[in-house]
Parts: sequence; C-alpha cells; structure tokens
Amino acid sequence: MKKIFILFFFYIISYHLQAQSIGEKWKELKEFHTVMSQTFHPSEEGNLEPIKTRSNEMAEKAQILAKSAIPTEFATPKIKDAVKRLNKGSKELNKLIKTGKASDEQIKTNLAALHDVFHEIMGLCKNEKH
Repeated sequence: MKKIFILFFFYIISYHLQAQSIGEKWKELKEFHTVMSQTFHPSEEGNLEPIKTRSNEMAEKAQILAKSAIPTEFATPKIKDAVKRLNKGSKELNKLIKTGKASDEQIKTNLAALHDVFHEIMGLCKNEKH
C-alpha cells in the first residue's frame, strides 16, 4: 500500500510539472487554460455565471491561441487540428450564450466538449517526443 501511495504521489507531481512546462513554453495555451478552469469548474457545480459573463473572453483567448506560433515540439497535425476545433467551438459557445436562447444544459454540454478538446491538446503535448 505504501508503494502505491508513493507511486501515485510521484505521478501527480510529474503531471503537475509537465503541465507547468507546457504553459511556460506556450503562454497562449496557459492563458486559455486560466479562463477555461475559471469557467468550467464552476459549471460542474451548476454555476454557469462565469461562462455566461466570460464567454467572449474565452473566444478571444482561443482566437489568440489559434493565431499563436505553436512551439516546434508541439506543432503536430493533431495538435493544430485540436487548436482549430477549440477556436471554432469557443466562438460557437460565445455566440450561443450571446443569443440568450441557450438552455443551461446546452451551455454545459458545449463547455464540457471544449474542456475535452483542451485536455486533448494537453495530452498530445505531453506525449510528444521532446
């Protein structure tokens, strides 16, 4: 049991350090992550106010990310495609929210899908050979 705990502890530390280094190398991804985390996690608790008030900011950060120079080590076709999808989905979510006609469930579903794409990018960055 002690060995499992130690392995788990080192895995968590390693994951955290990798995420930090990706953000240090790709500041636009880190800036998008800030908005994503501050809007998605409250939505898990049923609080959609952060995404409703910051959807435009998220769309802007996604556009900046899409236009940014992807660090060479992360510039793979899969990552480029995921960034395009993140940008498109962020614009669509912002438009959906701004119409005022979206149900809370639609907003949560779209935001969760964007969160999945963001984590896809992070996973692809971690799996690249550096």
